[in-house]
Amino acid sequence: MNTRLKYKTKQREILIEYLEKFQGKHITASDVYEYFRSQGESIGQSTIYRQLESLVDEGIINKYIIDGNSPACFEYVGNDHHHDAGEVCYHCKCQKCGKLIHLNCDELEEIQEHLFKDHRFKLDPIRTVFYGLCENCI
Repeated sequence: MNTRLKYKTKQREILIEYLEKFQGKHITASDVYEYFRSQGESIGQSTIYRQLESLVDEGIINKYIIDGNSPACFEYVGNDHHHDAGEVCYHCKCQKCGKLIHLNCDELEEIQEHLFKDHRFKLDPIRTVFYGLCENCI
């Protein structure tokens, strides 16, 4: 975690307010940029990327890189750090529209336990992605 002093700028504050509204959802830097542009806020793409990376370093948001074809996604976790607390969360990605969905499922936790117990393989749930079609694209 980055321990440097963080300045409380207006841009940083409005970015955190925006991310808080979408807690539990995945947001791309492009989503953030388009939102602020539509609101008439003058916040540049490089500032958005820099602020997002800073918030990742601080543990306020999580960053997900699902594959080489998709932009990184960010998720606001605030001070809860729910993934750090041991909560198992897998992801589903729609192959048609690209939607990324959190998946908390006891049955998948059983598969994770099975893989380790019987196959000596420890699955990383945060980096595990199931590909298919979402309900809107079926």
